[in-house]
Amino acid sequence: MANQPMLKFVKIPKDMPEKRDADTRKQDFDEIYQEYAAEKAAEQASRCSQCGVPYCQSHCPLHNNIPDWLKLTAEGRLEEAYELSQATNTFPEICGRICPQDRLCEGNCVIEKSGHGTVTIGSVEKYITDTAWEKGWVKPITPAQERPESVGIIGAGPGGLAAADVLRRQGVQVTIYDRYDRAGGLLTYGIPGFKLEKDVVMRRNDQLEQGGVTFELNCDVGTDISFDKIREKHDAVLIATGVYKSRDLGGPGAGANGIVRAIDYLTASNRKSFGDAVPEFDSGELNAKGKRVVVIGGGDTAMDCVRTATRQGATSVKCLYRRDRANMPGSQREVQNAEEEGVEFVWLTAPQGFAGDTDVSGVMVQKMRLGAPDATGRQAPEVIEGADYIEDADLVIKALGFEPEDLPTLWGEEALEVTRWGTIKADFRTHETALPGVYAAGDIVRGASLVVWAIRDGREAAEAMLEKFNAKATSVAAE
Repeated sequence: MANQPMLKFVKIPKDMPEKRDADTRKQDFDEIYQEYAAEKAAEQASRCSQCGVPYCQSHCPLHNNIPDWLKLTAEGRLEEAYELSQATNTFPEICGRICPQDRLCEGNCVIEKSGHGTVTIGSVEKYITDTAWEKGWVKPITPAQERPESVGIIGAGPGGLAAADVLRRQGVQVTIYDRYDRAGGLLTYGIPGFKLEKDVVMRRNDQLEQGGVTFELNCDVGTDISFDKIREKHDAVLIATGVYKSRDLGGPGAGANGIVRAIDYLTASNRKSFGDAVPEFDSGELNAKGKRVVVIGGGDTAMDCVRTATRQGATSVKCLYRRDRANMPGSQREVQNAEEEGVEFVWLTAPQGFAGDTDVSGVMVQKMRLGAPDATGRQAPEVIEGADYIEDADLVIKALGFEPEDLPTLWGEEALEVTRWGTIKADFRTHETALPGVYAAGDIVRGASLVVWAIRDGREAAEAMLEKFNAKATSVAAE
């Protein structure tokens, strides 16, 4: 603590008018915060050991050149740090906010491994990109020349947006089709605003639109436009729909009121933050205020739900997970944040059904223990006979993960090959599918994964398309 910069306090004159007093205080706070943030970013960046083997970089899916932009930040060369960060990451300010750094770059920092605490890489990444926007260093998308090729992207999530950015900067004509009324996918409607401010996402959407990307929103492929029609209109198509089909949970009482899907709950909360009319929220159906909330699941979506419920004024929030803390798939940092906010974690518990008639009144819980490890080394939960009870609840949120929709059937394209899990089969290098000119990237190929992996996949798919376009253009010119 001794090396941390001290906050400076500014004395406000007592005779200042009330409104100006408030405005001045905010201005003073902003100035103080900016100074503090700058000092803190430089301090943290200077802690980087510039090790010979940068594990932080190798454990970043985008292989961001972390040591070099940390060095530039420590030297006060923030614009150069931003340019280096932006070179490999389409949305560094988003990754800086929501990446599970404790499992990726920061968790593999040499200083962290030696027991001296990690360099706060994510916070520095967020700071330098936010500063870049503030200072006007983020340049508009202005291709050197326009190209004749056209690409249709299905899905306006991080993978589709990242691909659009790469393609549009090279002059390719890009149209994005998405079923929702705003672009961003889970960045917009799935991740809570306290983790990812929505103006940060909208700012990137605006940049793409102003750069020439066409958005066809409220457009459900297979209903409003056919997949074949999209293929006819474009030279290449990228499928980046993500996975939105929620895993369900049955058992007695599963149809009672008050049992909801995580995606519906989070979407309602995010829509409310946009100022949208959300009848399900206003009625209390998707609002945790004054309720005993139980969230079932152990991933990052479950953490988003419990932390949202506390902010909505739930009387209690509990998270049920069938394994223990060490085997939880979500970010340990998120678990700690939730605990600090008053969430209670009930480990080694599995729901068997629900109590209540018309409205849910509780979750029928079976206590578990961990058995022998499976082939992957993960211990499988086993039932403890006679150790069942009811966990009281007025609102139960199912956060059990997501699965892919049956796209070949929905789109009437049986030739679109999928795996036994329903994810699309695509080349792991080029991301091209068995259909000529059709690519796929992100969760629809990987299964539910991280935003940073979707960004990487989208960028790689775009680069593969450009390579094919260039090869075709060279071939035509040679004839």
